[in-house]
Amino acid sequence: MSETMVDVLIYLFENYMADEENSPVDQHELEQELSQAGFGTMEISQALHWLDELASRMSTGTGESLSAGGGSMRVYSDPEQRKLDVDGCSLLMFLEQSGILDPVSRELVIDRALAIRQAVVSVEELKWIVLLVLMNRPGQEQAFFRMEDMVYDEAPAYLH
Repeated sequence: MSETMVDVLIYLFENYMADEENSPVDQHELEQELSQAGFGTMEISQALHWLDELASRMSTGTGESLSAGGGSMRVYSDPEQRKLDVDGCSLLMFLEQSGILDPVSRELVIDRALAIRQAVVSVEELKWIVLLVLMNRPGQEQAFFRMEDMVYDEAPAYLH
């Protein structure tokens, strides 16, 4: 099976995060259910660690000190450009210009994308990362719903 950590995150979102009432009670139970769903131990561990780090950044306010002032441009470092590629950076710019991402959310998305252990994060995977970040940011409900529509919509939502 060639599932990645992002596949585990997508599975968790679609099966548990959107419906918290049916979520497993503890982490061991969740790991067992993910294993029974066909995911590997390493991918499960990486996904849960990724979510823990996201929650940690949300609770500590990492990135909250960023200025929300307009007129600035984000310059991507070489490692960020390699991980996100031109299409990924274009998507982030589109999402920020359309009001789905604010500078803090953008930085959290980049941080979480860099935390994924693969050479390149595809645009589709990046959309899911954006969705997970927005879901965990208080006050970003409208942006979350707009992004959710984009993730589940088959047509491309931005132009290069």
